[in-house]
Amino acid sequence: MKNKKLRVMMLVHTELVPPHDLSSEDDPRMDKYRTEHDVHNALLALGHEVRMVPVDDDIAPIRATINEWKPHIAFNLLEAFAGNAALDYYVVSYLEMLGIPYTGCNPRGLLLARDKALSKKLMSYHRIRVPAFRVFRWGRTLSAGRGRNLPYPMVVKSLLEQGSVGIAQASFVNNEAELIERVIQLQEMTGGDVIAEQYIDGRELYVTVLGNKRLQVLPVRELIFGDYDDNEPRMATYKVKWDEKYRQRHGIDYQFVRNLPAGMADYIPKLCKRIYRILELSGYARMDLRLSTDGRAYVLEANPNAALADNEDVAFSAEKAGLSYPQFIQRLLNLGLGAARVRGA
Repeated sequence: MKNKKLRVMMLVHTELVPPHDLSSEDDPRMDKYRTEHDVHNALLALGHEVRMVPVDDDIAPIRATINEWKPHIAFNLLEAFAGNAALDYYVVSYLEMLGIPYTGCNPRGLLLARDKALSKKLMSYHRIRVPAFRVFRWGRTLSAGRGRNLPYPMVVKSLLEQGSVGIAQASFVNNEAELIERVIQLQEMTGGDVIAEQYIDGRELYVTVLGNKRLQVLPVRELIFGDYDDNEPRMATYKVKWDEKYRQRHGIDYQFVRNLPAGMADYIPKLCKRIYRILELSGYARMDLRLSTDGRAYVLEANPNAALADNEDVAFSAEKAGLSYPQFIQRLLNLGLGAARVRGA
């Protein structure tokens, strides 16, 4: 069935508007603009009209585009507002108030899932296994004893940032002194709250869930550490996620999961659907899990509006499920329009 031609307003960060002359895969600028470039090209290939709207700390460009162009839907690629990741749900709330459909997650789901501590508390309440954790608020004095009685080793990360921002080998801490030192470093780096969570030794899995009420779990991806030094903790650091040359040097790669323990192939999709519903997510999200050496699944975090470039795990999983990249982008549009009809937008 041919898709209806839509006017699609792409919401992107001001600094991530692709240059007009960006086209070659070999262009060194491509990595920075990959997601915006890929989504824009897919929308055009689908036959939609597209306007890219840069957003920084002002919603006026959004309102002006709505008034002038009357888009059918907004394709939301924003991960923050005014440089603050905690405010990403404000823009989506604004779209809802104006009755404009949008892709990706609703405001409530963004709010619940963005805060790694809040989401862990909700999952723990529902008897879903999560690593032990402790939150360190920005601006508060770190008194002696704040890191005592924790199940070391721990991993120190930003409470709100996504994309492995601030995660390095130094994030792996073995005692209170190392913990406090890294917490202070990361608070100064991000200007925000920090969470320390128990390090779960084992396999790292990425599970994409697609849908609103009816959910589809896409084929599971795994982060493989290959020739990684056995003395180094196996973590999805910023370098692991974003530095291809680093991955090549250490034999790190992503692949579809193989040889899961008995029962896990059935358990993991059910678990991820439960998480999706508990956190009231919509559109799509990627769940990050750890499968411990003793065969238990721990939920590290849920990532609504996860990375959408055509070379990311979400797109690879969609392709494995039979959706080409443009078809996947169209599915996100359809889910956004469907959610708006339910809301009465």
